[in-house]
Amino acid sequence: MLACSSVSEVTEQRVARSETVVRQAQQSNGQSEEGAVQLQKATTTLAAAKAALPAKKNPEAERLAQRAELEAELSVAQVERAHASRAAGEVSASVETLRQEAGRQ
Repeated sequence: MLACSSVSEVTEQRVARSETVVRQAQQSNGQSEEGAVQLQKATTTLAAAKAALPAKKNPEAERLAQRAELEAELSVAQVERAHASRAAGEVSASVETLRQEAGRQ
């Protein structure tokens, strides 16, 4: 099997798309602690994908780019889950308060 002599356009596009997804996750997550570890993993994995480009390691770069994208998406999901959980807790507390007030009347 011969090694690729250049980086394929598909690989470059995949890495670029992953970079966009990681950047969007960073913006979406903001300073939230939820998802921070996963987002750091995504950033590190993306850096490895970019490092594989000059070495013309197309399969490795594509695999790492895909992994970075999935890690970034997972970090966003973790933040959204935490926000939803807090909102559900607040709604439950409000319902309980309403029940107590209704019981007094």
